[in-house]
Amino acid sequence: MGLLTIGAFARAARLSRKALRLYDELGLLPPARVDPTSGYRFYSPEQLERAHLVAWLRRLGMPLARIREVCELAAPEAAREIQGFWYQVEAETSSRRELAAFLVDHLSGKGPTVTPEDIRLTIRCAALSDTGLVRESNQDSVHADARLLAVADGFGPGGAPASAAAIDVMRRLDIHSLTAGSPAGGLLNVLAEAVEDANSAVRGIADAARNAAASPDSAGARHGTDTAPPQAAHPAPASAPATEVGTTLTALFLNGSQLALVHIGDSRAHLLRDGELFRITHDHTLVQSMIDDGRLTPEEADSHPQRSLLVRALFGGEAHPDLRLREARAGDRYLLCSDGLPAAVPSAEVHRVLTAGGTPEDTVRELIALARASGAPDNVSCVVADVTATAAEAPPESAAVSAEAVGQ
Repeated sequence: MGLLTIGAFARAARLSRKALRLYDELGLLPPARVDPTSGYRFYSPEQLERAHLVAWLRRLGMPLARIREVCELAAPEAAREIQGFWYQVEAETSSRRELAAFLVDHLSGKGPTVTPEDIRLTIRCAALSDTGLVRESNQDSVHADARLLAVADGFGPGGAPASAAAIDVMRRLDIHSLTAGSPAGGLLNVLAEAVEDANSAVRGIADAARNAAASPDSAGARHGTDTAPPQAAHPAPASAPATEVGTTLTALFLNGSQLALVHIGDSRAHLLRDGELFRITHDHTLVQSMIDDGRLTPEEADSHPQRSLLVRALFGGEAHPDLRLREARAGDRYLLCSDGLPAAVPSAEVHRVLTAGGTPEDTVRELIALARASGAPDNVSCVVADVTATAAEAPPESAAVSAEAVGQ
């Protein structure tokens, strides 16, 4: 069979001539021959398979630059790349769904507003991080003070500075002065901008790590040792290069009677209320996406070979965090932790420790001890915070919070 004109090829491939001309310009689907005199494009029938693949990927919404990369891969690698792209799409759709639900509530008058003057809440909290018994270094970072609770779990060659940088951006954020008396949407906008700042900080660390890796002096001496760094607890997100640097981030800001949640990745936040323990974050991982779709059970996820593969994180690319507002109540107890805790300690044991009535300081120490007793295969970080109420008419100095980071 001979060459096909652009019109015949367009009909066979179910693509428009305009699309074919664009794909030619981008080097995505160049014609087999171009007439030197007329400039007419001619295509080989063997190119139909690639044309169909391009069309299918465009229907998925994949950007043309990424389609070009997929088309150059062998079939198994292309399949994995498409799978990673689709998990990222599903994660972003989930994030937009949550934002849409918030906007509906907010604009219909159902959403909360930030009213710091309504009630004065105080927090007693403690934070502790441990390298564990297997990892050679600790890439987790934790923070706990009067207004901010945060856990970040870094990955890649610059994972430790990435997690520290993300939390440092959150620490510098003055939520109260920026949002006092503003609607809830204003607070979420401030937090979204803060996440972008944290993502930019991580990007700078990633660039520095890549430059250091490319330096002739860095060979065999990364992280100040004579060997390669230990394998990170997390592979890079499906949407990022496998050698990327990044971090998870889970943070709670206290602002009057509100707690604002920032979450991306698979560190977790739990709420203990009236004796019941609730997880208030959703893991942004490959296996969680599969659980959500009914393709995997939670029990199967525990042993899945890709259980640590993130679909969302801060790695310098596009960041899509979950942002929510929660009503804080006196008597609540919050636990923030990196994924090293649930990997080592069953949820029933976590519940038992949280309800035992120990101080936050004693509680974080006991949780870390339990993880170590179970082998602690990963870094383990915990923040425990107890919420109490203080009369609104009390002067600010009488509402001082005892916030202690017992280990970082």
